[in-house]
Amino acid sequence: MASTLTASTMTVTLTESINLNGTNQGSSNSLSIASIAEVSKRIVTCPTSEITLVSFAAAASAGTFIDADVRYVRITNLDDTNFVSLNIEGEGSTDFTIRLDASASIMFVGSLVDYADISAYVLENLSAIKTVADTANCDLEIFVASA
Repeated sequence: MASTLTASTMTVTLTESINLNGTNQGSSNSLSIASIAEVSKRIVTCPTSEITLVSFAAAASAGTFIDADVRYVRITNLDDTNFVSLNIEGEGSTDFTIRLDASASIMFVGSLVDYADISAYVLENLSAIKTVADTANCDLEIFVASA
């Protein structure tokens, strides 16, 4: 059986809306990402002990996406009070941790091959995003789009 799925262009729009002293200071920017043929969207409860949210490698498996095919990742903290820490891991020993506040989102756009490095200017593939909730369990929405 041949697939009848047709890849499509995904549009991501970021909008800031604020009026200061009677003047609109907001903006809206759109990004089109061509040839998206796979999306995964789920909500995961993040506990106060570390878990792996998503993994990236050369081959797909349960919870693992092909790093060369991924074009967009968004993680949103659905909690209205508590933050989580996200550990962004490279395929070497390089990783970095950032805070994702309540109701905040982070996005990664583009191939995850040669994506990040915290210690030098030698980029390496992302291998995983892990998380831990600071105070209490938090629900996180994860959206991944791949070619």
